[in-house]
Amino acid sequence: MPSVWKRKDLVGLKDLTAEEIQLLLDTAKSLQQVSLRPVKKVPTLRGRTVANLFFEPSTRTRISFELAEKRLSADTIQFTGSNSSAVKGENLKDTVRNIEALKVDLIVMRHFSSGAPHRLAQSLPVSVVNAGDGINEHPTQALLDMFTIREKKGTLSGIQVAFVGDILHSRVARSNIWGLTKLGAKVTVCAPKTLLPAGIETFGVRVTSSLEEAIRDADVINLLRIQTERQDECYFPSIREYANNYQINSEILKRAKPDVLIMHPGPVNRGIELSSEVMDGPYSVILDQVTNGLAVRMAVLYLLSGTRRGGRKVNGS
Repeated sequence: MPSVWKRKDLVGLKDLTAEEIQLLLDTAKSLQQVSLRPVKKVPTLRGRTVANLFFEPSTRTRISFELAEKRLSADTIQFTGSNSSAVKGENLKDTVRNIEALKVDLIVMRHFSSGAPHRLAQSLPVSVVNAGDGINEHPTQALLDMFTIREKKGTLSGIQVAFVGDILHSRVARSNIWGLTKLGAKVTVCAPKTLLPAGIETFGVRVTSSLEEAIRDADVINLLRIQTERQDECYFPSIREYANNYQINSEILKRAKPDVLIMHPGPVNRGIELSSEVMDGPYSVILDQVTNGLAVRMAVLYLLSGTRRGGRKVNGS
C-alpha cells in the first residue's frame, strides 16, 4: 500500500485505487484519537485557509467539515449559494476564481450539478474536495460508511452490504459501490424498479426489488432517503405504499442476521425508510457514522494539504 498521498483533489471514489482508499481509511483511524484528547486540536493546518462552498442545503456534512478544519487549526471561509453573487447571475467558475484570488489553499464544495467539483478541480490549482455533487458522488460519506463497517466488523473484504431506497438519485450509493467493491465487499441494491438506474448491474452489484431477499444475508443494511427534491415525476404510488414494502422495522429485522448493522447517511425520515425503534435500537450505528465522519474528513484535509509538498505520509506532519 502506498504510504504517501499524491492526488491534488478528492472528487470521487470511482477513479481511486483500492490502495488509495485504504490509505484514507487508515489515516482516519490515526486521527480518530484527536477528538478524544482534552484539547481537541492539532496544528497540522495552521496557516492554511479552507473555503467551504455549499450551493445546496447541508447539515451533517457542512458541520463535519467545519469542525474537521477547526480541529486541524485551519482558517475557514463559509459560503452558501443563497447568500452569494450566484443569485445575481455570477457563474460558478467566476465565483470560485474570486474566492481563489483570496489565496485559499483548499476548497470543499457541494453542488446540485453532477460533475461541478470535477470541472473546478481541472481548472484550479488549489485542492478541491467533493462534498456531494448532484446524483453523481459523495466520496466522504462513502468513506465514513466504510470506516464504520470496518470498525464494527473488522474488515470490508467479504462483507455483504445491502442498500435499500432511492438508488436512482443517490450519490451516496454510487460512491459506496465504487469503494466497497474495490475493497472486496459484496453489494446488493434494492428498490422499486422505477428507482433503480438503468444498467446498475454493470457496477458489479446484485440487484433486487425484494426487501426480504436483499436483507437475508446482509451484514449491513444501509437505508437511503427518498429524494423528492430531485424527482420531477412520481416513481411510486405513495409514500405509504413505499413504506409498506421497503421500510426496515423490528418485524422485518427478524429475517435479517442477528448481528446486522443498520446505517443511514441522513437525514432520516422516521417512519418511512426505517422505524423509530430500529433507528434508536441496538442495531443502529447511525450516530457512529456521524462521529466517524469527523475523523474521515480530517484525514482527507490532512492528506490533500500535503500534495503541494510531494505528498503527505500517514504518520507524517
